[in-house]
Formats: sequence, C-alpha cells, structure tokens
Amino acid sequence: MTPRSVLNRILLALTGLVLLGGGLLTVAAGLDLYRRQDLAPPAGWPLTTPDDVLLSSADRARWSSQGWWWWPAVIAGLTLITVLALWWLLAQLRRRHPGGVPVGGTPPQESVELRDRALSDAIATEAGALPGVQEANVRITGRPAHPRAHIALTLAPRGTPDAALNALYQGPLRTAHQSTGSPAMPAEARLRVARHRPHRAL
Repeated sequence: MTPRSVLNRILLALTGLVLLGGGLLTVAAGLDLYRRQDLAPPAGWPLTTPDDVLLSSADRARWSSQGWWWWPAVIAGLTLITVLALWWLLAQLRRRHPGGVPVGGTPPQESVELRDRALSDAIATEAGALPGVQEANVRITGRPAHPRAHIALTLAPRGTPDAALNALYQGPLRTAHQSTGSPAMPAEARLRVARHRPHRAL
C-alpha cells in the first residue's frame, strides 16, 4: 500500500465518521428518539429535539458581537476547506501508477506481481545503456492489467532518434514484455538531445 493510498483512506475514514456522526445527530433529533426511548443526552448535546437548531439566537448574538473580523475569518476558513477538498478531488483524478504489474499473463499466476517502480527502474537502466543514449527516465502509469510506459530519453550529441527508438523497442521494451508475459505494453517516448559545446573550426 502506497503512502498516497494510506492518506486517502485516513481522510476518507475521518470524513465518513464526521458525516455519519452529523447524520445520526440530525436523525435522532428529527425523530425525537431521545424522548421516545427515554434517553438522557449529555449536557450541552446539540440537536436533542425536533425544534432544536444548530445556532440559537443567543449563540448568533454572541458570535456576532465578536467584532468585524469574525465573519470574514469564518468565510476564509470555509473557503480554505473547500479549496483543499477540491484539490484532494482533483488529485484522485490524476493519472495513477498501477502499483503492481501481473507476471505471467492476466490474471497473474499464483498472485505474482512485479512492482511498477521495479519495472520502470529495469527499463530505465537498460535504456540508459543503449548506444547513443545518455540518460533514460521511465514512469509506469495505467491499470495493473493495462500498464503504460512513459519514457524520456536524453540522446548523446551524436545519437540519432531513429536508432535510439529502434534499439528501445528491440531491447528494453521487448525484455519487459517477455519478463511480464503480458501483451505489448503501450509506450510513449520523448527524446531530447543533451546540451554540448559547439565545435569550433580553427
């Protein structure tokens, strides 16, 4: 389990508990369960009868008398919470890593999986050793059953894109297909040439 998934589960659990608690309080007060079941809620417990409100007139008057800064501060806090919630939602919609890639076809034999980080490191190491390639970075995205490789190659000054792409396909990508036993993995390669000093003719 990745740190991101752990954080997501913790935030979802806390949000669910808060919403569940608020919903149960509202339902209990709306149905007047405390009186019907002869239950004595704790002192200061909110929403105990159908006529209760979250903020009474006295509470509203007390908070309104705090000064001019009070309501702007409340609005700013609520805005911040809304922005953080939207950021969290957008973060879930971003492209995710598969976590593990099945080995031996789909479904994996005896639950054997290869971590996406290990696969990307292996492809990057082999691609970085290709002729004409100075550096390689690989990122695996997509679902476990349908991974996708995003490869960034930095070519040496004398490297050619055609030769680098052919070597990439015949070497690291073919090795990844054979190692995982999965169908051809879609790959996107981006090439750039390493900076070098211009040669001067004397």
